Amino acid sequence: MKNLLTIALCAATLLSCNNKNEPGKFIVNGQISNAPDQKIYLEELFFSEKNPEVLDTGEIKNGHFTVSALAVEEGLYRIRLEKDSAFFVLINDKDEIGFTADYNKLATEAGTFASPANASLKKFLDGIRSQRIALENKSAELRQMTASGQSDSLLTLNKNELAEKEVVYNHFISQYVDTTTDPVVAMFALGYSQTIEPDKLEKPVAGLAARFPKHMALNSMVAQYNQLIAQFKAKPHEGGMAPEINLPDTTGKPFALSMLKGKYVLVDFWASWCAPCRAENPNVVKAYNTFKDKNFTVLGVSLDQDKGQWENAIKADSLDWYHISDLKYWSSAAVKLYGFDGIPYNVLVDPTGKIIAMNLRGDALESKLAGILK
Repeated sequence: MKNLLTIALCAATLLSCNNKNEPGKFIVNGQISNAPDQKIYLEELFFSEKNPEVLDTGEIKNGHFTVSALAVEEGLYRIRLEKDSAFFVLINDKDEIGFTADYNKLATEAGTFASPANASLKKFLDGIRSQRIALENKSAELRQMTASGQSDSLLTLNKNELAEKEVVYNHFISQYVDTTTDPVVAMFALGYSQTIEPDKLEKPVAGLAARFPKHMALNSMVAQYNQLIAQFKAKPHEGGMAPEINLPDTTGKPFALSMLKGKYVLVDFWASWCAPCRAENPNVVKAYNTFKDKNFTVLGVSLDQDKGQWENAIKADSLDWYHISDLKYWSSAAVKLYGFDGIPYNVLVDPTGKIIAMNLRGDALESKLAGILK
């Protein structure tokens, strides 16, 4: 009698019983209204360049379908239609996940997966989408203003507005990584973190390992980010201290960056033979002449080999600031210290020796100085 009752219960709840017999199995029960009968594929997605892998193929009949797969842990998947380019990304955070969509509205509306992790993923994607649109619109507006010759003050105002939107965008991503209760959502959010300096992710990434110690894929990603953060911190970066640099000046006497401590200093890496550097020099000269009486100066660091050519370029371009070089071309000690692989290149250092900006080109240097040397 007990066995018969068990069989009857399993027949009524077949999917749940199967899940118990097969640990890691998850099922997607979907309804796509107005969809023509066709095949539908369940695919595993990877947080790498590896192509999606088809795990199950189902049939849409009268708008309904069921697909399933086995998973060693929570991961990222998608369902893809045979007769349409649409696909829908999901997380297998439940044994059974319901899905609904309207085939006639796939171009404007995404489907909905009924589970907490998928609701969190949708919220993240909606937030990212709206903020990226705002960033793109502001960037387009700024380009149009620049092309139409708007005043410097108006351009600076809009550049600051764009910078503020970028800060909000990065904070949204970092905050999601730091607070999400789902490991796959955290991994997904980390995928959008390219615009965030690695050291600013140190705390959120460390928190992930503590919150999700058993999730293998996430902890593998955490290890990669920790390595990236360590490499970043070993190189000069915004917020870090500028490496000391001590090389001969044009008279052959040693001159060190630390000798300019107490001033804002643009450490400008260039060479007389570098055409882009020579083209950029007028912008540096303009900024220097504007702010040299406001606690700002420049330290030119040359990758020249010929002392005469170096000195001639300094004179020809009116570079009336401090200059140093060991005349060793790309073997210069400066290259190893600052880790750059192209010139012109520069870092802006505050009076304490901290790097506050990098690679300021065109009018970006003058705009930055205008903001800090009011």
